Amino acid sequence: MKSKELYPRAFSRHAIVYQSRLEQIMCRGESAGRMRALDLLDARPGMRILDLACGPGTLSRRLAAAVSPGGDVRGVDLAPGMIELAQALRLPSARFELMDIEQLAFDDCFFDAAICGHGFQFASDLPRALSEARRVLRPRGRLSASVPIGSRGESVWIQLYTVIDRWVPPAPEAFDQAPTRATVQDAGAFRQAALEAGFESATVELIEEEMRWESAEQLVALFMSWVDCATRIEGISEVRRQAMMDDAVMTLRQDHPGQIVTKGRNHVLLAVA
Repeated sequence: MKSKELYPRAFSRHAIVYQSRLEQIMCRGESAGRMRALDLLDARPGMRILDLACGPGTLSRRLAAAVSPGGDVRGVDLAPGMIELAQALRLPSARFELMDIEQLAFDDCFFDAAICGHGFQFASDLPRALSEARRVLRPRGRLSASVPIGSRGESVWIQLYTVIDRWVPPAPEAFDQAPTRATVQDAGAFRQAALEAGFESATVELIEEEMRWESAEQLVALFMSWVDCATRIEGISEVRRQAMMDDAVMTLRQDHPGQIVTKGRNHVLLAVA
């Protein structure tokens, strides 16, 4: 299956839960990668900013406040469900459109800056997505982007995926994803991709973050709606799904009877046009 067939549908189906969890971690300052991308963008009043793979508008809302008065934020995403939630925010300084980040419907040099919070890893053609971002930026315009680079080696995730693997088949794979995933996981390759897309300079930072979960029940409930899990369990019955969740909760409780703290790692790109 192609990534543009898999991910927009999956994110649309689980948009509300995604929005709720992302707002929680942003408000608590736990999404350090996305927060760093916002800091690097240095949004100011009057700026015109593009939010690539904007999701439910979580970053756009913060940017819209930063560019007021006189500024403008445009959010684009391929998941209709995400765009619907973003439009429902009714932000006076922001507009949202269903659009492919690899084929932007904007004029050259249209934006002062662009941001992508945890979105480039889903691009089927990362070089093209970066080139499009470069095309629509004015000279010296900034692109900041965060991408998660994996935390499955942590014991909590090993336990969770071990349970899921017992109950359901492997997740459907996007066969066109391998080059993109390999690039964003490698800081040097990610930086080089930005330079080859036409940016004058680029740096990539490693940003670590901690996320807190009230209990095993909360973590498992939210985990069920994440794309890599949700796409695996959509075809199973409610009875089997609940049994799997109970199994996961009991497994986590053995080592984590109370609050659970997990760590994440991100690459954050700053590229200057």
